[in-house]
Amino acid sequence: MKRIGVIGIVISGERNIALEVQKILSEFSDIISGRMGIPHKEESISTIALIVEGENERISALTGKIGRLENVNVKSALSGVEVK
Repeated sequence: MKRIGVIGIVISGERNIALEVQKILSEFSDIISGRMGIPHKEESISTIALIVEGENERISALTGKIGRLENVNVKSALSGVEVK
């Protein structure tokens, strides 16, 4: 069963961390419908908002993999709406 959801990611620290996040997002590009990223260069923080559509397990795998990175915070909210 596929669901639509939103994932928020906040990355603090060096640029190499953001590159690791990008690699993971590329691995899961099949479930990412939309993406918006905003860098805050003065504070060395980047924020990314994702719209995802996929199976719960796949979305959880994405957030889990990103959440294990140092200096990265991730939160997700999934709708109760099922999509085809």
